[in-house]
Amino acid sequence: MIRRIIQIDEEKCNGCGACATACHEGAIGMVDGKAKLLRDDYCDGLGDCLPACPMDAIHFVEREAAAYDAEAVKAAQEAAARKAAAATEAPLPCGCPGSQAKRLHRSPMEASEAGSQAGAFEGAGGLCAERPAATSQLSQWPVQIKLVPVNAPYFDGANLLIAADCTAYAYGDFHNRFIRNRITLVGCPKLDEGDYTEKLTAIIRENNIKSVTIVRMEVPCCGGLERAAVQALKDSGKFIPWQVAVISTDGRIISE
Repeated sequence: MIRRIIQIDEEKCNGCGACATACHEGAIGMVDGKAKLLRDDYCDGLGDCLPACPMDAIHFVEREAAAYDAEAVKAAQEAAARKAAAATEAPLPCGCPGSQAKRLHRSPMEASEAGSQAGAFEGAGGLCAERPAATSQLSQWPVQIKLVPVNAPYFDGANLLIAADCTAYAYGDFHNRFIRNRITLVGCPKLDEGDYTEKLTAIIRENNIKSVTIVRMEVPCCGGLERAAVQALKDSGKFIPWQVAVISTDGRIISE
């Protein structure tokens, strides 16, 4: 049948994933860093994705396409919900010790000893003076949004940090400026499969979170992490103080 359906201009798409988040039917997905219309029969032709796109890369066209299948969409949404619930409630089938939730306790002595360690480093003029070694401020494990459990003791009364993967590499004092005294969650909206909103909503709704700090890079695709976190705050039904810090690609805080 000939009907109205979306068309995505891959040349304009910057891979931010905003359209995939806005499409509640699951018709749009991210493939190799670009938005794709995955199934014609999942697209209802209403265009919730159009205003979400910051690049004006999505438009309506009239073409031969399968009819919108509401029942198939509902079945897919229910399957996705079951999968998400299983991922947050059940342990990994491999029993991977790297995903075991734990609190990291750092004594004042440990921090002092680590901070006093030093090492010589190479500069433009050869071997330079020694500089103190940095001390990790990470207080829990795991940190990846996909791996962290929804309910963990360290979430009780936590100041939550939701950070894009690249931020810790770009900003030199990331541990002291952002990780210290916070529970850390990291992710990449461009490379990770799926959306973080549901998981973050559950974490905020089901725990006593005191504040949320979102740290992202200045690049457009990083906006997906900010949108997911802000939407999670709204969907949680709680009023929690939050702020956003943006890091430039050359390692500066350009807004907060």
